[in-house]
Amino acid sequence: MKYSTVITGFVVLFAACTDAQQNPMQDEQALTVQGAELAAQFVGTLLPTLQQAMQAGGPVNGIEVCALQAPAIAQALSEQSGWQVKRVSLKPRNQELAVADAWETSVLQEFDQRQQAGEAPAQINKAEVVAGEFRYMQAQAAGPLCLTCHGTEIPSEVSEALARHYPDDMATGYLAGQIRGAISLRAPSHQR
Repeated sequence: MKYSTVITGFVVLFAACTDAQQNPMQDEQALTVQGAELAAQFVGTLLPTLQQAMQAGGPVNGIEVCALQAPAIAQALSEQSGWQVKRVSLKPRNQELAVADAWETSVLQEFDQRQQAGEAPAQINKAEVVAGEFRYMQAQAAGPLCLTCHGTEIPSEVSEALARHYPDDMATGYLAGQIRGAISLRAPSHQR
């Protein structure tokens, strides 16, 4: 009888340990899906807003939207979701909000390599637990609309507007399809 109880207890303990070992993977998968959805929501909100602004007032008007609306969209998504949502780049335009930390810098360099090796930018992302914190990044490529203000040939009125809003701008010189940055997310602490 005692032997049976010990074996039953061992089986229950083993099952609990196995479940505990499987849950982090399931949690990471669920967090990866959430991160991808939030990144898509950010882009899905910003892109039409930017397109509308540029149709209404050209690229200079688009710069106004990027300067004001993009941080507001990131802030609203952060507040609604509990995640920290921001944009980062190896060549940041906004020196206060878009400078990559060490992990983001490493991931952005990896993204560049993956894109140069032929991987489609829309498929380039990374999810990882870093120092006990779940992080997710989705690459952002320079599309045709982006090149107006991020490309190699920028009209003088656009350059002047960029200088007004971003005196330390580094985010120019991109070619179509290059990775110009990423949406970077950190999961809420209660979900890690």
